[in-house]
Amino acid sequence: MVPKTIEELNQIREECRTMVKKRASASAIAAAIPVPGVDISADVGIMLELLPAINRKFGLTPEQIEQLDEETKRIILVLVTSIGSELVGRTITKQLVAKLLKKVGARVAAKQATKYVPFIGQAVSAGISFAAMRHLGNAHIDECYEVAKRYIEETQLVNKE
Repeated sequence: MVPKTIEELNQIREECRTMVKKRASASAIAAAIPVPGVDISADVGIMLELLPAINRKFGLTPEQIEQLDEETKRIILVLVTSIGSELVGRTITKQLVAKLLKKVGARVAAKQATKYVPFIGQAVSAGISFAAMRHLGNAHIDECYEVAKRYIEETQLVNKE
């Protein structure tokens, strides 16, 4: 269910940010393992779980949107399109996550290169991984928040008339 008030929306955003922080920490732990490829697999798995969970909290999974009445569904889909989101209201696939991770590709490449420097390299790799995952997760939260906020504002306008 799409949040009905800004207060509810703000609470959901904070819950999601806590969730992102936990998943980013898990990504950092995986990045500290000095075995090539483990961190990338972990990052893909984390994002495949995290992004749909964020959508679900905001009431913006494809299934949740499909259950809305036609007018609400239309408004939500227009809002998603207007902000240019690739993730809100969409089914999250490995291909979509891979595309996302390519956007932070320079960080991922640096993370891989630093792994081979004993201890310091692993710490740097963990830091890069944490920052990249937090950035991607928080950016998705911001998109979901914006769609839900605009929806709340539009419905409040309509109800005032």
